[in-house]
Amino acid sequence: MIRLMRAPDLMLAQHWVNLLTQAGIPCHLTNRYMQGGAGEIPVDQCGPDIWLENEHDKAAAMQIVEGPVKNELFGARFNWQCDDCGEWLEPQFTTCWQCGAARPPGDE
Repeated sequence: MIRLMRAPDLMLAQHWVNLLTQAGIPCHLTNRYMQGGAGEIPVDQCGPDIWLENEHDKAAAMQIVEGPVKNELFGARFNWQCDDCGEWLEPQFTTCWQCGAARPPGDE
């Protein structure tokens, strides 16, 4: 097992674990309740940790956690970026929620 990262909060950590699990990357979430110890334990050590079962998954896991993905891991396009305003959108949206522009042709 290798520690991937310490998340800033439990909700984001669980979201990242869900994304990794969906991508087929085995992982575990630890320190779920450490934030209650802040003060007695240094705050920067109280966040939840995400651990990977396989060290060779680290590069793919970081790519998923760090942002929008167009990746062979998923077998298909994941998110898309609006050409007009640069906003990142999930694949189910056909128009940008920020500016109303349509998804670019060929990105569907």
